[in-house]
Amino acid sequence: MAKDRFAPKPLNDIMAGLSGRLSSYAGKSQALDKQQSLLSEFLGPNLSAKCRVSNYRDGTLMIEAVSAPIALRLNYLKMDMLSHFRGAGMAELGQIKITANPQASQRLTPNNATKTANAMPAKKLAMSEQTADYLTAIAADAPPSLKEKLERLARHGKK
Repeated sequence: MAKDRFAPKPLNDIMAGLSGRLSSYAGKSQALDKQQSLLSEFLGPNLSAKCRVSNYRDGTLMIEAVSAPIALRLNYLKMDMLSHFRGAGMAELGQIKITANPQASQRLTPNNATKTANAMPAKKLAMSEQTADYLTAIAADAPPSLKEKLERLARHGKK
């Protein structure tokens, strides 16, 4: 009888094939965490909050900065940073590459943006009657399509 290739496979068989890859991912993740802590130790809390270690491969440490000015500042510190990492046990480190990636700020603090947006509701500023009168006066000489919109806006101020 032929083996049914569509039959479900036992979970142990699937995990046995993945365990090598999963453990290598876990090892790399731990190494990147260690490198990030070394970077934070070297840069201090303010500057380290604006960059992260993105990869380490073939003796090259990749660092992402949230903006070009931060990347430039890190480039000035690159040689001292290289010495710090080598002194901390990364003797095989040959170079550090720094890139500016604005999306790195989202990766650095994904929850902070949602917390601040939810914590502070938008203030509703009331329009004064004087502003509503100005809008009505401007609407008098405006083209028809703009006139409707300005008058509707002015009505909000007169409520």
